[in-house]
Amino acid sequence: MLIKKFLTATLIMMLSVTSTGVFAEKTNVKDLSWMTGAWAGPAGPGMTLEENWIMPVDGSIASLVRMTGNGSTSMVELIVIEEENDSLTLRIKQWDPGFKPRTPEPQVMELKSMGENSVGFKAVSEGGLKTLSYSRPDKDSFNIDIETNQGAKFQIQLKAR
Repeated sequence: MLIKKFLTATLIMMLSVTSTGVFAEKTNVKDLSWMTGAWAGPAGPGMTLEENWIMPVDGSIASLVRMTGNGSTSMVELIVIEEENDSLTLRIKQWDPGFKPRTPEPQVMELKSMGENSVGFKAVSEGGLKTLSYSRPDKDSFNIDIETNQGAKFQIQLKAR
């Protein structure tokens, strides 16, 4: 009888694990608090990318992003991750100098994976990105992994400011 209860409990636990290895509980944006902070690093010749993530509050976390170099700001971006339908949705929108939007609407991405100090999203609307992932391999490092719709893959490595 004890073995049967153990096997039943083990089976239930195995069935509650999703394909990403995380328990199939409601996803909470507070699980992304590890992203909070000011991060900066090189993003091409003479260019610097800054990401400034604020603490998750009331179902959302957000970042103001700025690309600078050669004496000017070339892009500003807003990223908002919100709790929606028991998961997380990321919206990203960019502006050129003069606050001119690059696209009429933000690109929408849905949660693809979530682990300890890592999160990944995949595009569900038109835009320049196919996938976008973040990770924090140590307390002073913040990585952004990008796959464009054209198939280019690259990583931007940022450091704590």
